[in-house]
Amino acid sequence: MAIGVIATLRVQEGKGAELETVFADLAGQVRANEPGNKLYRLCRSRGDANTYVVMELYDDQAAIEAHGKSDHFRAAGPKIGACLAGRPDIQYLDAV
Repeated sequence: MAIGVIATLRVQEGKGAELETVFADLAGQVRANEPGNKLYRLCRSRGDANTYVVMELYDDQAAIEAHGKSDHFRAAGPKIGACLAGRPDIQYLDAV
């Protein structure tokens, strides 16, 4: 069963462009190296420029685990973390 992930990220004032740059590189790596990932997209809120949502879709739990253990995800983590204003809010969803 496919699994969706929605990660809401609040960024520090003035750090949006940096987050977008880091994420663009990460998304390219995900697309190139993670066959179990079907969607990996960063979206910015229309109502709050410091709020971003990452929409993700994976084939299964194994694909989510592979993503979290990947070198590209681990390398991007500290760079993304440096942009954030707090912990991300992550929701896991079962596709229907």
